[in-house]
Amino acid sequence: MADANPAELEVLYRISVGVHRVVRDARSSPHRADVVAMGADGTPTEELDRLAEGEILRLLDAEGVDWDLLSEEIGHVARGGDRTLVVDPIDGSHNALRNLPFFTVSLALGRKDLAGIDLGLIRDLHHGTTWWATRGGGAFCDGRPIRTRSWNSKTETVFVNLGRNASERAVKVAGRARRVRSLGSASQEILMVAQGSADGFLFENEPEGRNLRSTDIAAAYRILREAGGSMSDARGASLDGFPLGLDRRTSVFAWGDPAFRTQWETWG
Repeated sequence: MADANPAELEVLYRISVGVHRVVRDARSSPHRADVVAMGADGTPTEELDRLAEGEILRLLDAEGVDWDLLSEEIGHVARGGDRTLVVDPIDGSHNALRNLPFFTVSLALGRKDLAGIDLGLIRDLHHGTTWWATRGGGAFCDGRPIRTRSWNSKTETVFVNLGRNASERAVKVAGRARRVRSLGSASQEILMVAQGSADGFLFENEPEGRNLRSTDIAAAYRILREAGGSMSDARGASLDGFPLGLDRRTSVFAWGDPAFRTQWETWG
């Protein structure tokens, strides 16, 4: 039984709109600094991330909800609730800083681990497109239902995170797939699988500390599952029990059609 309800979805939507407004205004300011502090996970906190996170905290108070907060920048904030809002204030902040139109705010509400996420909402902070899903309630993009697609080798499209930290497996998969794309925003790339624009997404860096946290994937996990897809780590182990926190990272393989997962296993 899901704990999410329409009112909670509306709260997340209003938070995403507020973040969109703050980020839009900040990106147009000539006085924006790039790096201002270190995040709770030890990585640099861009000014845009800080502003987005501040707006989320402000709106949680304004909405009168008691959810705890877990954000990649500030860490865990206890607010008296029995559920946690798992947040990536800006997924793809380097894209945002370089005027590349691939960055989002990612919001997920749930308990304990990825399987405990009841509601996920992601907003494209460039175009304003919004995806969401509730447990057992389907997945949507701007109000239209979305589904994963059946795999066809002739039209195969795979998102792979590449670069100097990419694993040998990631490079190998990129060399085997018919078409390869990389956006630099894990949430958006998983959403492309959820809505049937792509067949799969692989993120595997070396060392493990270069991989993804629950804040990066919590909302996308719920949307992908409700759209008919699934997610594991790069070795095939389920991520359902992956904890909501900042102290662990994981590789990610997301797929829409189990037939594509079978194909991918022959590559890896």
